[in-house]
Amino acid sequence: VMLPRVKKRPRPVEAGARGQEEVKFNEVTVYLVERKMGSSRRSFLTSLARSKGFRVEYALSDEVTHVVAEDNQAGALWAWLRGSGLRDVSRLQVLDISWFTDSMREGRPVTVETRHLTECSPPTAAASVSQYACLRRTTTENHNKIFTDVLEELAENSEFNESKGPCLAFRRAASVLKSLPSAVHCLGAIQGLPCLGEHTKAVMEEILIFGRSFKVEEVQSDERYQALKLFTSVFGVGPKTAEKWYRRGLRSLKEILAEPNIQLNRMQRAGFLYYRDISKAVSKAEAKALRSIIEETAHWIAPDSILALTGGFRSHRGKEYGHDVDFLLTMPEMGKEEGLLLRVIDRLRDQGILLYCEHQGSTVDMSKLPSRRFEAMDHFEKCFLILRLEEGQMERDGGLQKDPGESRGWRAVRVDLVATPVDRYAFALLGWTGSRQFERDLRRFARKERGMCLDNHALYDKTKKLFLPATSEEDIFAHLGLEYVEPWQRNA
Repeated sequence: VMLPRVKKRPRPVEAGARGQEEVKFNEVTVYLVERKMGSSRRSFLTSLARSKGFRVEYALSDEVTHVVAEDNQAGALWAWLRGSGLRDVSRLQVLDISWFTDSMREGRPVTVETRHLTECSPPTAAASVSQYACLRRTTTENHNKIFTDVLEELAENSEFNESKGPCLAFRRAASVLKSLPSAVHCLGAIQGLPCLGEHTKAVMEEILIFGRSFKVEEVQSDERYQALKLFTSVFGVGPKTAEKWYRRGLRSLKEILAEPNIQLNRMQRAGFLYYRDISKAVSKAEAKALRSIIEETAHWIAPDSILALTGGFRSHRGKEYGHDVDFLLTMPEMGKEEGLLLRVIDRLRDQGILLYCEHQGSTVDMSKLPSRRFEAMDHFEKCFLILRLEEGQMERDGGLQKDPGESRGWRAVRVDLVATPVDRYAFALLGWTGSRQFERDLRRFARKERGMCLDNHALYDKTKKLFLPATSEEDIFAHLGLEYVEPWQRNA
């Protein structure tokens, strides 16, 4: 089937008429495919659309957002578009003439419905998208946030319901969509992609048609979901405790504090005491200030100590906000890290900035490692802290995150500090960088594809029956036969 040849950026005479009409809908640029439509009808429809404030281009270019065809075979149409030299074909809305006629009748670009779509031929190279997040690089920008936000909320609801299968399925689907280089505009574009089950596709179709998910709206309005989400936002409260409180008829934080039969543990009491502060986002500037404080403290005790910022602020390039701040601490010589973390805690207490601390000693037992249980917390020495961050400790380019009108010159911030032996440092750095789905898939890949066992402590080759050494994350990727993935490309 012969379709018209695409020119790069011609300026046809007809396009000059465009300037005489006022463009009302700048977000939409239409291209009408002449084949089957005919030049006369195409000219008439172009004039009609322009008279109603639409921008219509005679030449196909990267400015076009909506391609409209009449009675064209979908396969030939997509093949032509893919060979047109456009930078990103997948971003196009490729539509039947029915969308155009509906838009002309309404006098505005109507919402794209399933009936408006041509039979989609996937522009995404589905075969190149791996089921493993460790073989996909997350793009700097999430082009499919409209889907991933919904899927992650459904995953959270499944977690509250202790439905591990659906929870994992939604998280894996969101992870795949985050890795795509462009937005999905029709279901055909996800054909052949891994980890996208029927439930996920049904949710996506609903969003494509209506611009919203009725399923997630139903979840958001559910009383139990609202209560569990609120309760688990308190430091020290997990899903099981939240469920227990919900079943006792409690629905608010005020009701929990007023209930005489509830005995809060020490962590939960701190969570309620500093709730207003630690429920706020932590800024990059605040994370930077905390790093300076802890690094200065560690170096005052041990000048050759090594401190690394981990968690979300390491795995998201350009991330401006997070929930807490995570650090990894070690010494260049084996055994020298012992006692360092407790001395750092004492020093923070002496400085008057330690508001809460729960210290857990090391329980590392190499005979029981690596663990196959992803959820198992690692066994390194660690402490869960709430620190007082003063306005004066911030650099000039950023202030504290405070409520409007707040005059207090400090805020409480959640900090996790983990100490490891230097020979375990690379494994801990990889494990604490995240994201959760990336780490889960990296371990699954090691087990299923390489016959190895990986966790935050070690990498064990089950064939050779030995632990593989690593002094850097790059060493671990090399042992697994993988290309190194930068931290900011792991936001799976």
